[in-house]
Amino acid sequence: MISHMLDTAPRSGRRITLDGTALRTADVAALADRTARPAPPDPKALARAAESWDTARRLAATGRVYGRSTGVGANRTEDVEAADAAHGLRLLRSHAGAIGDPLPGREVRAMLAVRANQLLAGGAGLNPAVITALITALDTGAHPVVNEHGAVGTGDLAALAQTGLALAGEHPWHGTPGGRAPAPVALDNNDALALISSNALTLGQSALALDALRRLLAASLPVAALSLLAVGGSYEPFAEPVMRARPHPGSAAAAARLRTLSGVPPRPSPPLGRIQDPYGFRCLPQIHGPALDAADTLESVLTVELNAAAENPLISIEDQAAYHHGNFYAAHVALALDTFRLAVLQTARLSTARLAALSEPDLTRLRPFLGDAAPASSGVMILEYAAGAALGEMRAVSHPSSLGHAVLSRGVEEQASFASLGARQTLRAATYYRQILACELVAAVRALRMRSLEPEPGLPLTTAYTRATEALDPRMEDRPLTDDVAAAAGLLDELAEV
Repeated sequence: MISHMLDTAPRSGRRITLDGTALRTADVAALADRTARPAPPDPKALARAAESWDTARRLAATGRVYGRSTGVGANRTEDVEAADAAHGLRLLRSHAGAIGDPLPGREVRAMLAVRANQLLAGGAGLNPAVITALITALDTGAHPVVNEHGAVGTGDLAALAQTGLALAGEHPWHGTPGGRAPAPVALDNNDALALISSNALTLGQSALALDALRRLLAASLPVAALSLLAVGGSYEPFAEPVMRARPHPGSAAAAARLRTLSGVPPRPSPPLGRIQDPYGFRCLPQIHGPALDAADTLESVLTVELNAAAENPLISIEDQAAYHHGNFYAAHVALALDTFRLAVLQTARLSTARLAALSEPDLTRLRPFLGDAAPASSGVMILEYAAGAALGEMRAVSHPSSLGHAVLSRGVEEQASFASLGARQTLRAATYYRQILACELVAAVRALRMRSLEPEPGLPLTTAYTRATEALDPRMEDRPLTDDVAAAAGLLDELAEV
């Protein structure tokens, strides 16, 4: 069962090998966006997964192994006969009850990439044919239909159960034009829990959110530098001695990047006539820096998780044992996501502060709101409202998901991390952050045009300004700015690379 949805991302010759040890968040994003293709799985890793599968079946046939020779959750005390081959399919069918809208294909492909790589770590005890099928789906562009809600940060059970049924031929696939679903895989009573005991969807969505927000954080610096130039602000706050006096890595990196963009020496001179700028400019390293540091922390956490054999139970080839544990509990991910969103939110607030500064005649030496010569011209006034609305949405999704609580399965599972919610919130935060930065960029370019100011030739900031002026409408009269903001939003990924 496969239907086609529009998915025309360009294919690339780049190949990524999954081996259970070296997957990075950028790799997940590339596979999800189909700018890279999966290579055949690493043979040694596939052999390790096969040995884990053999070990798991042997252990389940001779003793009590959770989810294989027993039920799951509160049913863990009920035994399942080894001959009951339908147990696995019953488990998948009962757990494939995700609700809500179907997820975008890129998010599901991110999940497939993460799950295939985790399985190659060799602790799941799952049929290696499942791994091969997941990689085939990634390569052809097919993905199972997966609905949004069904997890609370203790394993993406519903999403992965839908995936399991799709692999078994009982659940629909979507695909790119010309794509095809993998051939059905015969699953037995040992394969169901081994497949669904993972936070692969949460991790895939987190990797996509981190990738998007890293690029927006990078783009925010040239946008801020253009705003600083437009108001004739001071570069003193970014001086090397200032950063060395309080040496947080992210703050130092942000200051150094701003100096490079603007061609400023390590010890810049103060501008004439101004002692201190508003916080939107003066405190940029101290507010942007924590977001960069939080991004690095989240990257570190996700790298561990992407390559972890976190399934419960862990099938140990070396010990020939099944270890029952709680590695599926995603507290590290939830807390890192919450911290990251809150840190990025601070930089978004700073962008709205700079937008307000660009409307202030005392700073720009222009008319209020960057209005033209017409009486009472409103200029970019509405952008403050629009950015404020987007900031409100971003603030709402920045609420810590780890404050959530749930008691499930007759009280046996009495806690939840809600990392799954945190991942979705972080994806949404990227959408709002892009809109906020786009509003600032429109205003900054308008102010520079009105003041006939440009960055000095040869600077990275000059490249950013040139691209922005080519993309943005030069008209200054009062008019709708919706299209201008959309054009600026589409430009931000380019500005991240200057």
